[in-house]
Amino acid sequence: MTDRMTYVTLEGLRRRGWTDGMVRDLLGHPDVQGRNPRRWSVAPVRLYLLARVEAVERAPEFAACARAGGAAGRVAPRVAAERRRRAVLAVLRAEPIRVPVLPRAELERRAVRYGREAGDGAGSPDGGGVGAQDRVGQGGAGDLVWWQLAYLRQALRPYDALLDGVSGAAGRAEAERLLRQRVDAAIAQAYPWLADACRGRR
Repeated sequence: MTDRMTYVTLEGLRRRGWTDGMVRDLLGHPDVQGRNPRRWSVAPVRLYLLARVEAVERAPEFAACARAGGAAGRVAPRVAAERRRRAVLAVLRAEPIRVPVLPRAELERRAVRYGREAGDGAGSPDGGGVGAQDRVGQGGAGDLVWWQLAYLRQALRPYDALLDGVSGAAGRAEAERLLRQRVDAAIAQAYPWLADACRGRR
């Protein structure tokens, strides 16, 4: 199974049969972009998540573009955006969500510390509302459940990188909703006592 943090360079994509037009239309923006610290170059380093690349390569659109000799560069932007949306959703459905598994007492300890460090403006796992110190200080069991959930969701934020490549408000909202559902389902499976709180956000 592909490591979700493995990346492919633009040159690596070309070796896999991608043209620059196919990269632009089927993958969109790179997942990581910057300068190579080991070698000076005018061009920035562009890296693409291998899991996302492989998901697109399995889609029929990729084979059609490859057969057309890179004709994806001439595809209308709306069609290209739809292809990227489908590719991102495919990755989101297939990518395993690995939740850190902690003893309950340790999770509670970390959750309380997370709530206190978050301070005002983070009164719920989704942000906003009553300050963290106030909620945790109340000592209610419900507050502790919410802070465990908030801590775990924060720990899983690196999965947000899977959303890269989706453009347009509707497509982005759909992808974010699917990711939230996958994350909450994984948390509920790892920590059954948080299942009701996970369902509450959907």
